[in-house]
Order: sequence, then C-alpha cells, then structure tokens
Amino acid sequence: MTIKTILVPTDFSESSTLALDAAKDLAQKFQAALHLLHVVQDPLSQSWALESYGTMPADLLKDLETMARKDLEKALPEADRPAYKARLITEVGAPFSKIIDYAKAHDIDLIVMGTHGRGVLAHAILGSVAERVVRFAPCPVLTVRAK
Repeated sequence: MTIKTILVPTDFSESSTLALDAAKDLAQKFQAALHLLHVVQDPLSQSWALESYGTMPADLLKDLETMARKDLEKALPEADRPAYKARLITEVGAPFSKIIDYAKAHDIDLIVMGTHGRGVLAHAILGSVAERVVRFAPCPVLTVRAK
C-alpha cells in the first residue's frame, strides 16, 4: 500500500485531535502529505436553525469559516506544516459528503478521522459521519476513538 496523501477531517473534538496525532505519525513514516479539513455546516441547512435564530446575521457563515480557519491553524501550527506538506482546508456543507468529495477530488490515499463512539440511541438519531465515510470513501479509512 502506497500512502502519499492523508486526509484528516476534524471537528476539533478530542477524538479528532487523537486522529490528527495518528495521521502525523503515519505521514512521517510514509513521507505523506497531510490535508486537514474542517467542514462548516451552514446553519440555514439545519432544520432547527430558523426556529432558533429567527433571522440569521448576514456574516454568520463567514464568521464560522474564519473561526474554523483559526482552529485549524492552532491544530497544526505554521512551523509544523512544512514537515507534513500540510494543507489546511475549510469547506461549507454537509460533513459526510464534503469529506467524500474532497477525498475523490484530491486522490487521497487514506482518511484518518475521529469517531465519538456514541451510544446506540444517539447513533440512530444523529447518524454517524465516520460510519458513512467508512462505507463510501474511495480509500481506506482509519477511525480513532477517544478513550
């Protein structure tokens, strides 16, 4: 198996941080490039959004993307990026589909992502981004669960 590019989708949770650590180890061993991706969900695409907020502030989505970019920069500081040939990416949309689309468009060899390990009821109600990525990814997926 040749691994040249590793995609690490992150929601900045503990499991995502552990997934990034695992991906960095793999990237070093395989001399692979890291792509760190955060998908900002458009608040208006959520069924509860309009009921909760009434009207959305005009710059809310832009502000969410800016905050996500800052969090990506903290997760992988600029001084570390050259060693991993790193790319930091923010996308807007549904996390599952954006992760799959990104992996296909950039010929990703491996996806390393955190999983929350929710209970059966929460999983049935909320679904699992990680599970859907495992099912439909164009490449192998390594899931990392927080302890």
